[in-house]
Amino acid sequence: MAIDLNSIPKPQVIEEITYAAIVARKKATFQALWNAVRTANPDMPLYDVLMLETDAAMIVIEADATDEMLLRARINDGAKANILPWSTGNDLAVLAQFGHGVAPIDGETEDQLKERVILKEQGSSSAGPKEWYQFHARSVSADVREVEVLRPGTGPELQLAILSFSNGGVAPDALLDAIRAKVTADNVRGDNDIVTVVRAVRAVIDIEADIWLRPSADYAVFEALEPNLRAAWDKEGKIGADLLKGWIGARLAPAGVYKAALRAPLAEHVAALGQAFAIGNVKLNFMGRDE
Repeated sequence: MAIDLNSIPKPQVIEEITYAAIVARKKATFQALWNAVRTANPDMPLYDVLMLETDAAMIVIEADATDEMLLRARINDGAKANILPWSTGNDLAVLAQFGHGVAPIDGETEDQLKERVILKEQGSSSAGPKEWYQFHARSVSADVREVEVLRPGTGPELQLAILSFSNGGVAPDALLDAIRAKVTADNVRGDNDIVTVVRAVRAVIDIEADIWLRPSADYAVFEALEPNLRAAWDKEGKIGADLLKGWIGARLAPAGVYKAALRAPLAEHVAALGQAFAIGNVKLNFMGRDE
């Protein structure tokens, strides 16, 4: 089961630090100590100039508050470095490799590395679970975007559907071969599992549409339609995502577009289990301007 690291509440060890609160506390402490000394020495004057920034006591208090802020921030950073959702940079690399046995791979983002750490922990309970194969498949290359593990029947057959970041999601042969070698190795494959590796993308969908801009719209709006459409599908087009005409039409009709008339595809494309779609050729016909 996937874990959303963004939904995990911040642990109490990571403090919320405010400079104003530290200064206020130190002022109150100073005032209480001064008043205690005055009680024992009634001839001492009242101290009532703490609101003045040029007061010597305030200068010392603010300098001390700054030092405390820096120290507590450093303590926070040390705590974050050892907690997966908040760890970053080299701290994350060390935590993953030496704390969880997951070595970073070239080209991998921090989010990808964190996801693999979670898969490793979830899948290590016993050889064979879904997360076990997902972890090992994703450890082959940073180009692996998603892995769906399917059991077509009740037997030992398992199918790994692979979606890549490159090539519009269509996993290259070399990537599939490397994953296949990894997940069928004796130290990875479950004793009774029969594992096959396939592309998740089984259909490449071409798109064509007629586009009218509004009179006031810059032509750059039209030029941005295709790259924005592809970028949106790169983000949303995961395994199991349907490629629907309404979704395409909405991405081709941002502000500045008067009308987008879809010519292709003519049918809705509903993903089967373990299937993904890739966008192929995109042909957008500029039809002029209207309102």
